[in-house]
Amino acid sequence: MPLLPTASAVTFGGSNLDRAAHLRDDPVQLGQIAKAHILVLWRGKVLCQRDAETGLASLCFLPKDAPLLRDLAEEARLFLGLSEDGVAYFAQELSNWDPELPEGVSLNSFVDLSEQAHPDAPEGAVFLELRSIMITLPPRAAELAATARALLNWHSSHLYCAKCGNPSQMVQAGWQRKCPACGASHFPRTDPVVIMLVTYGDQILLGRSHGWPEGMYSALAGFVEPGETIEAAVRREVLEEAGITTSEVRYVANQPWPYPNSLMFGCLATATSTKITVDPNELDDARWLSRQEAMDVFCGSHPEISSPRKGAIARFLLENWLADRFI
Repeated sequence: MPLLPTASAVTFGGSNLDRAAHLRDDPVQLGQIAKAHILVLWRGKVLCQRDAETGLASLCFLPKDAPLLRDLAEEARLFLGLSEDGVAYFAQELSNWDPELPEGVSLNSFVDLSEQAHPDAPEGAVFLELRSIMITLPPRAAELAATARALLNWHSSHLYCAKCGNPSQMVQAGWQRKCPACGASHFPRTDPVVIMLVTYGDQILLGRSHGWPEGMYSALAGFVEPGETIEAAVRREVLEEAGITTSEVRYVANQPWPYPNSLMFGCLATATSTKITVDPNELDDARWLSRQEAMDVFCGSHPEISSPRKGAIARFLLENWLADRFI
């Protein structure tokens, strides 16, 4: 299969950021970089600035002496990389702030549209859920935000050594944790996930997970298990979730997905059966759609299924299938 010219358009697909790994163990040199841009996150949300005219949000990077960073430990700052003109990008978690939320607002909702403004943040800057703004971010900002969110999430869930249970310490500018008790080193975790558009002739298979918003369906997906290839994971997950057998599996593109720490491998799978048997522990529903129905879904005119979320690799797969780019 030829390479898709649009594969780089996948959100969080990367911007060729120089991650400058040689600087991670050199705090002196890192500290001497004149220009530093620091991205602050709070409970997984990123600090953003809205354009007064368009209302669009962009990442809000702070200088080292910003009031919001006053009480945050510099040693807890993560080094993300360097720009082409030598600007150092960092990320830091704001953990000591507990604002009162408006009634009915839940930070754990599927897509959190609420905004929080810290009193020490620049005027007009607010914390926003990354999923709500990801399609408007340029590639460099998207890569920085996704990297920061995934890395900070890993640190928050790996505070203790997996070998001996003692508290571990962040080292290598955030790219490693070291246990002072037993000396074990721990590295950021990325979970491989397959997401596949299953086709049978001119039909596609979509599924719906429990707890999703009404009308939301997507391509089937699941974690790759130890000792398993991407192709084997695709076949196993489709069979387990929907009872559909598949033959040919083709890799298309991948997408870093920081919810919380995944790398999505987008694939096409050819079905060899059509009778759906849903595993109720895995899916709420699954159904075959004709090409016309899939077009209606993509255009937002289907009576029961909403258009796939912009920025997600599932939409990328559906869009390219509808455009007959998979030869």
